Parts: sequence; structure tokens; C-alpha cells
Amino acid sequence: MEAAIDPFIFRLAIFVLAIFVGYYVVWSVTPALHTPLMSVTNAVSSVIIVGALIAVAVDVTATETAGFSRWLGIAGVVLASVNIFGGFLVTQRMLAMYKKKEKK
Repeated sequence: MEAAIDPFIFRLAIFVLAIFVGYYVVWSVTPALHTPLMSVTNAVSSVIIVGALIAVAVDVTATETAGFSRWLGIAGVVLASVNIFGGFLVTQRMLAMYKKKEKK
């Protein structure tokens, strides 16, 4: 008889590893690559919004957990929207730093 790994523990381990990998990847990026990476982050967040909108569209009367899925979808839309718009603001500010200032 084989001992099976609990799916929750397996997913939790993947999540914790993703946190560590993400932390080290983000903090090892040079400032010159920051703007292109922000663009990629915005693209990933737009995919997250599509998935969150699908979760929001769940029929609440379908199952007992549909309401919870809808609330998670709403939270996903809000958080990804903040990430996208904040990323655009940061990117615009960084690009403005490279513009030549006009002489009066």
C-alpha cells in the first residue's frame, strides 16, 4: 500500500516554493529591465482578470460553493486591476525619468 500525499499539502508546497522563487527573481532584476518586466506583469494580470471574470460569472444557484467562488472572483478582479493600473503608473513614471527636460 502506497502512502499518498494529501493534495492540499502538495499545493501548499508548490505555493511556498513559488513565493521563494518569485522573491529571488524580482529582487535580482537590474533597474534597466524593470520597465519591460512591468509590461509582462501587466499582461499576466490581464489573463488573471479573464479567469476572475469567469469565476464572477458562476451561477450562484448552481452549487453551495458558487457564492464563495464569486467572491474570490471579485477579489481577483480588484487585485489584478490594482496591479495593472499601478504597473502602468510606475511604467509611465520610469519612462518620464528618461525624457529630456525642456529648457525655458
